[in-house]
Amino acid sequence: MTTTLESPVVPRHGRDLVSPELFEKVSEFCAEEYGHELPTARRIVDQALAFLKVMGDSRAFDMTPSAAVDPGWHSFVLHTKAYATWCDEQFGFFLGHEPGTTVRTRPLIGSVVNRVRAAGFHVDERLWGTAKTCNPPACCGDGDGC
Repeated sequence: MTTTLESPVVPRHGRDLVSPELFEKVSEFCAEEYGHELPTARRIVDQALAFLKVMGDSRAFDMTPSAAVDPGWHSFVLHTKAYATWCDEQFGFFLGHEPGTTVRTRPLIGSVVNRVRAAGFHVDERLWGTAKTCNPPACCGDGDGC
């Protein structure tokens, strides 16, 4: 009988979907524009990139980022040329960010987190408001029960 050891699956990171230079540029913008420390902005942009990849690949336009992750998307989309090129390379279409009336609820955000995780990405639970230790005012502030 042969025993094989399975290697642990290492989650992907959103930051790996863009060049290191673009990741830093967008992260620095996010930090300055939204008043975050740079390490926090990097976490936000990483999660936004993973979210965008899942949404675009699956064309799941019912997805919404948490309030904490949304500034990462805003920061990237404001680098319009780089964002448009990335969208075209990744999906073959521009993934627009239209303001919606979606109310961010815990079940909706939980569904998004599950989809991002199922796609093999690392999920920063604190930024999505799904961490067990996430309690107001320290967490995302999305929806009821956060």
